[in-house]
Amino acid sequence: MSQQPEPGEFSDLRSRAVQAWEALAGWWDDATGEADRFHRRLVIPAMDRLLALRPGERVLDAACGNGGYARHLAAQGAEVVAFDASRPFIELAQRKTTQWRDRISYKHLDGTDRAALLALGARRYDAAVCKMALMDMAVIHPLVSALAELLKPGGRFVFSVLHPAFNCTGTSMWMEATTTEAGELVVHRGVKVMRYLESEAWQGIGIPGQPHPHYYFHRSLTVLLNACFQFGFVMDGIEEPAFGPGEEESCEFSWEQFQGIPPVFVARMRRPGY
Repeated sequence: MSQQPEPGEFSDLRSRAVQAWEALAGWWDDATGEADRFHRRLVIPAMDRLLALRPGERVLDAACGNGGYARHLAAQGAEVVAFDASRPFIELAQRKTTQWRDRISYKHLDGTDRAALLALGARRYDAAVCKMALMDMAVIHPLVSALAELLKPGGRFVFSVLHPAFNCTGTSMWMEATTTEAGELVVHRGVKVMRYLESEAWQGIGIPGQPHPHYYFHRSLTVLLNACFQFGFVMDGIEEPAFGPGEEESCEFSWEQFQGIPPVFVARMRRPGY
């Protein structure tokens, strides 16, 4: 009897997902630098709060991209092992790291390869992070199961993704204008959810002007969180960051305009201590 695939896994797309990021690495680095506004204002502060890093802790940075968050952690005193499946990204990360070289080790490693992950060392890490990358990975169970062994008892895993309920392939933004009795024009904005529960793979553009699409893998919160619970993690922290009043405005359909609706989901999973 053939084994049924885990929910939300797309094993047949593993190599194509990596190939897309290998081709995009240089362009993406030019477009985002250390971190673009979306990451600076929403993602990184939420992850930092949940991580609650202490100087000297050893942190594993999964799917590190150009190493921006690894350098951010090293600047706060962490010892970081950072890896990515895209060799061009790792080469960029190494070139861009001019400070804290003694605190960061970069590795070309596929986060869907459980055996390679386990070779990083059982019970060696105080924490692990994965910043806005799980939705780019065709399979996530190998990574989560390996983290359950790589983290020390009580160690935490903090990850962020595009919010599965509000910022995914099954949603669209809308805007409408009405006029009050006093003649004032009032603009309303919102998000329409057309589908959510079914896991889905699709190709899309992350930043305007991106030369070609990459894969996104939509997983509901049920699928995403159960993948962690399955391997013994418990969730003890959550944030849903959104832009608020007074944020700098950009185009009509940027997330700054949709205040109060979170485009990002951030969670802290913890490996129970004993």
